[in-house]
Amino acid sequence: MHDIVIVGAGAAGCVLASRLTEDPDVSVLLIEAGTRSRKLEVKIPAAFSKLYRTELDWGDSTTPQSGLDGREIVFPRGRMVGGSAAMNAMMVLRGHRADYDAWAEAGCHGWAWNDVEPAFARSAASSFPLADLPEQHVLAEAFVHAAQAAGIPLTHDLNAEDNEGVGFVPVSQRRGRRFSVVEGYFDPARRRPNLTVVTGALVTRVLLEGGRALGVAYRLHDEEVEEEALADREVVLCAGAIGSPHTLQLSGIGPRAQLEAVGIDVRHESSGVGANLLDHLANGLFVKTRGVETLATAESLRNLVNWAIRGRGPLTSNLGEAVAFVRTKADLPAPDLELLLAPVLFEDEGLTQPTEHGLTLAVVLLRPRSVGTVTIRSSDPDVLPAVDPRYLSDPGGEDMATLLYGLRLARRVLAQEPLASFVERELQPGEHARSDDDLRAHVRAFSQTLYHPAGTCRMGSDASAVVDTQLRVRGVEHLRVADASVMPTLPGGHTNWPTVMIAERAAELLSAPAL
Repeated sequence: MHDIVIVGAGAAGCVLASRLTEDPDVSVLLIEAGTRSRKLEVKIPAAFSKLYRTELDWGDSTTPQSGLDGREIVFPRGRMVGGSAAMNAMMVLRGHRADYDAWAEAGCHGWAWNDVEPAFARSAASSFPLADLPEQHVLAEAFVHAAQAAGIPLTHDLNAEDNEGVGFVPVSQRRGRRFSVVEGYFDPARRRPNLTVVTGALVTRVLLEGGRALGVAYRLHDEEVEEEALADREVVLCAGAIGSPHTLQLSGIGPRAQLEAVGIDVRHESSGVGANLLDHLANGLFVKTRGVETLATAESLRNLVNWAIRGRGPLTSNLGEAVAFVRTKADLPAPDLELLLAPVLFEDEGLTQPTEHGLTLAVVLLRPRSVGTVTIRSSDPDVLPAVDPRYLSDPGGEDMATLLYGLRLARRVLAQEPLASFVERELQPGEHARSDDDLRAHVRAFSQTLYHPAGTCRMGSDASAVVDTQLRVRGVEHLRVADASVMPTLPGGHTNWPTVMIAERAAELLSAPAL
């Protein structure tokens, strides 16, 4: 028996376990389906996409997306200690003040900017430091200057209350190596006597009795026999925007029709579980470069030695080295579009090694109106749920219009010096693609996820919200969710640091005296 059982040792789970066990009187069990990985690709910043479709990845793909030519989109999700924070691009971007004020205005009282900013500050001060890249690629520097020439203002702090502008991305690195929640939170807490960690354990359901959570059932590795872990106080799901709703559904908490369709007894009907799937859709330009060496040749022995000994060189790149946050309309409260410069051709959704030098200038939809679902497929916990983001499905077509604006803006930036001097030719969509129809075809054929799913256990004060503002699952006592799935809307930044913030806030809520 433990006081608190946490499901998932990803970004949120590592933070929450660390913070809670700072109190020696609180015992915590942290359960993770994967293991602690020592692979070099986890440590080498530029190698993160090599972890896709390995044993460290859950292996998700979306359902066929009608808005993207029927393609199934690769949907990486970390299956290891650190979760997706151990295989991401290490970009520490929390979004705009207006994002969090909008949460509060929508009924998430206690989650406005002034409420959450101290949690961001606490993490940055102690366990999740923001760093500059050891070396900035010349193409990233050229992009920052070219964006200014195109009318985008320079910002020295992409995490300011107003994040509009272009600048260099702060990263979660230390000495040229990935420094995630694993190093910042998990490792310092790992040897505390009040923290127990079980890895290689797939949680199959939350144990429920009389409308309250008692603990969880799980299977070790490939064993068929279930074991149980009981919680004296709380069960907290930190399995992410795909794993947390799936675990609730496996436990009989979710939409009645979906659960009954796979033979699961409904323990608590909650229509919002698995609904409201939000994600940042990314498209952009592929450009063949000249006169510059890109990350296409980063994997040389010389570069590997330079990284291993000095923590320097191209292998320290996080790929997304510089970004610009822009408003497509002057009256918007916050930027709705992101331009992201990668000094490499990020081809085939990151699954293949580029064969020539080039850059990617990505266009990211920050405030998608298209909303999808995560739906259970089977009562067997080993069967992954159906992930259907429904990209570009918004009835008004505003998501597509925003991406088209972004593509044209990206071209204007590419035409400015000093970036223009490095451009040999546009590979995709190509110089011939000029009309809206041409660009729409490019968006449908080549868009992909930016790996920021959220919203599937939405927080709110209304009856359809899955969790309340204390992160408690509505209708089930002693059960909470604390990860990106509770976000009511996506922040206009990236989701890793906001997930850390949510876990920091969850630790406060769990540590507060019971009312």
